[in-house]
Amino acid sequence: MSSPARLGFGESPRSTVGLEWEIGLVDSRTADLSQAGPEVLAAVARDVGAPRQSPTGGYAPHVTGEFMKNTVELVTGVCRTVADAGTDLTRSLDQVRTATDRLGLDLMGGGTHPFARGADQQVGDKERYSRIMERSGVWGTHLIIWGLHVHVGVEHRDKALPLMRAMLTYFPHLQALSAGSPYWAGEHTGYASNRSLLFQQIPSSGLPVPFETWQELEAYAGDMLHVGAVEAFNEVHWDVRPSPTFGTLEVRVCDGPTNLSEALTLAALVHCLVEHLSTQLDQGRALPVLPTWFVQENKFRSARYGLDATVILDAEGNQGPLVDAVGKLLVELEPVAHRLGCATELAGVRDIVRSGPSYRRQQAVAAAHDGDLVSVVRAMVEEMHTGRPLPT
Repeated sequence: MSSPARLGFGESPRSTVGLEWEIGLVDSRTADLSQAGPEVLAAVARDVGAPRQSPTGGYAPHVTGEFMKNTVELVTGVCRTVADAGTDLTRSLDQVRTATDRLGLDLMGGGTHPFARGADQQVGDKERYSRIMERSGVWGTHLIIWGLHVHVGVEHRDKALPLMRAMLTYFPHLQALSAGSPYWAGEHTGYASNRSLLFQQIPSSGLPVPFETWQELEAYAGDMLHVGAVEAFNEVHWDVRPSPTFGTLEVRVCDGPTNLSEALTLAALVHCLVEHLSTQLDQGRALPVLPTWFVQENKFRSARYGLDATVILDAEGNQGPLVDAVGKLLVELEPVAHRLGCATELAGVRDIVRSGPSYRRQQAVAAAHDGDLVSVVRAMVEEMHTGRPLPT
């Protein structure tokens, strides 16, 4: 057996929040993806300079590249509120848009591009990305996917794994509300979130192993490093994972939002959930946990049916409509949202339920244009431009 990896846990003030938002680059003429990520990053660097160290820890808001050259990622600083993170994202969006306007490009969110083909994409220049492609083969070419990653500060390492396991109870809520990838390579998949099932084809991705102790996690990390499955623990891309470097719980469930308003709503929901569960730990209460097979089933159902799913609600196997579970959860989280200063953003969840998540809006645009997916891309670009969902 290999030696355990020594995973420290960085200092992070409780319930601080940071966001990472992956966004696609679209050719304004064709609505297809552009491989101009390096040019965009170079232009942003010329305009605003290199990322700088933030006085609150980590880096100040910045823009970086991702696995494929068709993507840029907006990264906030360490923030006290979701609204502060929104300020960071707005600044980064403005910087990127200044560059993309000059290059004839548009910005597009969502979980996937509706009709882009894997064979046309180019992988970034990092050695790590080349290793992923060599190992994953054809599945690597399918990773034309974008997500929203929400980091929430955890003040003590011993809380990280209980919080990770409990957050899986709310996996379908987050996935269905954010679902925005019904189309893939020009086909209607029948799924609300095709992204989530694509990404889990990589062995170190998907649902986490529900370890009970930090020592078990370190043993796992040591084994993965020993057999060459990963080069570092941050290459374990679980849907929910502790982030030892930052001292956070990182929630990676959500499809990439198509607009800033919904990005902040989803971030507020994650922020409130982690703080709510952390408070329950402080009170000595048992956190909700589902058996692994129930979590897997809920992931499939919410990816397939979105907000129309019936999901498993507890360890006893009781089931109910997901949309009802979301409504009940919002009532439970309202006091937490006021305490965290994100009540306005959390209230946006009701707007998503009422008007429909991104996957429904995309389907409505396609239906109104005889299935034309270029029109779907144009609508997604417009949502990114206006910062809010378009009426359907």
